[in-house]
Amino acid sequence: MNSKERREAILLKLTEENKSLKGTDLAKIFNVSRQVIVQDIALLRAEGRDIIATPQGYVIIKNDKTKKLKTIVSKHTSYEEMKEELEIMIDHGVRVVDVIVEHPIYGEIKGILDIGYKKELEEFLKKIREEQAEPLSTLTDGIHIHTIEVTDEKNYEIMKETLTEKGYLINEE
Repeated sequence: MNSKERREAILLKLTEENKSLKGTDLAKIFNVSRQVIVQDIALLRAEGRDIIATPQGYVIIKNDKTKKLKTIVSKHTSYEEMKEELEIMIDHGVRVVDVIVEHPIYGEIKGILDIGYKKELEEFLKKIREEQAEPLSTLTDGIHIHTIEVTDEKNYEIMKETLTEKGYLINEE
């Protein structure tokens, strides 16, 4: 299989999957190194393919008309608060697409999260602990923005109320 055929096969595999695929798993499937997969993904993106890298792996963005993208502004300062904030969101049927901070020097910094289930949240939190990584919100005294996918407006409103009660949601006033 030449490199062009491999990229087409990667694209097909990502299109058919309903979950993200890690670069190491794709490397095993196609019997190449993870770095070759990283380069293939970069070339596919350059062609205009909507492939994003998440903590869970690569995924193709699919436009689902039943889901609405919304943004919320939050603040928390501890690991436990971050965990609780994300749990509240996914418990209300929301998929957390990303986290964005407004850095005074670099401007907008975005990290793709793609968390919609407890297992994805557990994997994300485990990786933060293992890597001893700091959340992006530590750069901005805890203030950050989340892009979220919402399928049910009522659950979204209840989620916002819960986040407000916990002191995480920053309301526009």
